Amino acid sequence: MALTMASVSTAADKSALVEIKERGTLRVGLSTFVPWAMRDKQGELVGFEVDVARRLAKDAGLKVEFIPTAWDGIIPALLAGKFDVIIGGLSITPERNMSVLFTSPYAHSGVQLAAHKELSADKTTYEDYNKRSVTLAVRRGAFTVQTAKKYFPKAKLRQFDDEAQAFQEVLNGNAHAALASSPKPEHMAIQYSDKLYIPFEERLSRGSEAFAIRHGEFDLLNFFNNWILLRTEDGWLKERHDYWFTTLDWEDQIAEGQ
Repeated sequence: MALTMASVSTAADKSALVEIKERGTLRVGLSTFVPWAMRDKQGELVGFEVDVARRLAKDAGLKVEFIPTAWDGIIPALLAGKFDVIIGGLSITPERNMSVLFTSPYAHSGVQLAAHKELSADKTTYEDYNKRSVTLAVRRGAFTVQTAKKYFPKAKLRQFDDEAQAFQEVLNGNAHAALASSPKPEHMAIQYSDKLYIPFEERLSRGSEAFAIRHGEFDLLNFFNNWILLRTEDGWLKERHDYWFTTLDWEDQIAEGQ
C-alpha cells in the first residue's frame, strides 16, 4: 500500500490547538498568590488568573482544568507537558523567553508607593520624596530596594525582613512611605484608609505579565494573542484586574492564611 501524507501523520504532528480542541479541556498551570490565585473558604480556586482562565475556556467552548504548581517548578512542568499554558502572573523576561513563548501582555504590575497621610500631606511629586529628610520603608532584598534607590536616591531607606514590617513602620509614623509590588500598597491604602494613601496614579515601575506556552506552538500563540486583544478592547480584562487589584470586595471570601 502506498504511503500518503495522511497515513504517516501521527498524533505528535497535531498542533497544540488541535490537541486541546479534541481533548475539550484547557489545562492551566498556576501558583497560588494573592490576588492572582487563592483558595476561598470552600477550597475552590478564585482570583484574577482564575477568572481569566475560566473566561478564556468559556469563550473557546472548552472546559478548564487547573493544575496548581510550585512557582519554582512551573516552567519545567510546562515544558514537561503537565499542562498547556501558564496563566499565573508570569512576568516577561528575556531569560524566561529563552525557555518559553510569551503571549502579548494581559496584565501589568509594578512597584507602587503608599504614603502616610499626615507625614506626607505636602508631598505631591517624586522629587518631594527624593530628599534626605524623607524615610522610606522597603522589604530587604526585594526588587523594590532597587526601585527606591533609582527614584529616590537621596531618601533614607529602612529595610525589613518582610513587607508587613515595612508598612507597620509607616503606620507607626516612623517612615513617610513604603514601597512594594502591587497590589500590596493599594490594598494597604484601602485597609488603612485613615492613615495611608497612594500619592501617584502611575506605578514607579511597570511589569508585563503574559501567558507562557512551549516553543513552536505558534497556532496556540495566535489564538491566545487574539483572545487577549479582544478582551482588552472590550474592557473585560481591565474590569477584572481592577476588581482584584484595586478593591478588597472579595476579601471575606478567602480562606485564612494566604
